[in-house]
Amino acid sequence: MAEMVGPRLYSCCNCRNHVALHDDVISKSFQGRNGRAFLFSHAMNIVVGPKEDRQLMTGLHTVADVFCSDCRVVLGWKYERAYEETQKYKEGKFILEKSKIAKENW
Repeated sequence: MAEMVGPRLYSCCNCRNHVALHDDVISKSFQGRNGRAFLFSHAMNIVVGPKEDRQLMTGLHTVADVFCSDCRVVLGWKYERAYEETQKYKEGKFILEKSKIAKENW
């Protein structure tokens, strides 16, 4: 019988630093700057940059870029504030771009 290695997670494509758990994926149908992205409820081993207002496909949001804490590559962003009521569920959540993360323990 195969033994469980540990939780399925995502790591930085550049340095393999663990950045998110598969169990924290909310949606896989988001759009990042460079293509598809996943919405996560939590992220780890990241650095959150300065907040800025950004016009996204779903309206105006206050966001902060998130960087890998080891190699400092930009992985996506954190939603700090949504200005439209229908987008409030994103506040405090993280977008990680599919091209910037890799699966671990799958």
